[in-house]
Amino acid sequence: MEAAGSSSGTSSTMSFAERQAERMKKLRDLHLKRNEARQLNHQEVVEEDKRQKLPSNYEARKRRADWILKEEEDRTTAAENGEDYDRVKLLEISAVDAERLDKKKKKKNPDSGFADYEQATLRQYNRLVKGIKPDMEKYDDQRKKLGDAFYNEKNAILHGKFKDSKEGIDRMVDDLEKQVAKREKYSRRRMHNDDADIDYINERNMNFNKKLERFYGQHTAEIKQNLERGTAV
Repeated sequence: MEAAGSSSGTSSTMSFAERQAERMKKLRDLHLKRNEARQLNHQEVVEEDKRQKLPSNYEARKRRADWILKEEEDRTTAAENGEDYDRVKLLEISAVDAERLDKKKKKKNPDSGFADYEQATLRQYNRLVKGIKPDMEKYDDQRKKLGDAFYNEKNAILHGKFKDSKEGIDRMVDDLEKQVAKREKYSRRRMHNDDADIDYINERNMNFNKKLERFYGQHTAEIKQNLERGTAV
């Protein structure tokens, strides 16, 4: 009887030990899962902080950069194969996509011709701004060197602190020469009338006198006639 009782107690003790081990195993698993969740949560917080610090148009800029890199790779591959990349690219575009791109291009940059001088000036300004390629390294160097004066605040003194580089001056001269060449290309010479009265000293003064005549000629016609006859008071 004693042996039987002893065997029953041992079986009960082993069952309790197994249950205890099972509980400890569950606790360890929960502890590991908690640590894993804590690490994942920390990583997500770090990534979210990085995303918030990025510019608002970062995704669009990234897609644009990826597209440019892909196009450069395709262009290089086409050049190595002796193919015209622009032609190959057009062959891959369907008629529907080509029509859609053409409509988008016309809508984005409609050329309505000359309307007034204000719009012409705005168009030229936008064209010049698009052609600007800033040197960000020099920009950052000047900002660090000048400090608050870089932003031209109320009490900032900028005289003598900025010096134009030779490359910048050359770019400005080239751009001005291009503007002059383009203006001469579209400039239209007016025919000279030998029988017309000469009341100007140069071409600019002639154009100015024509404007005066157009706006005030009908009001000053009598005065002008009197001056020509010598009967004006």
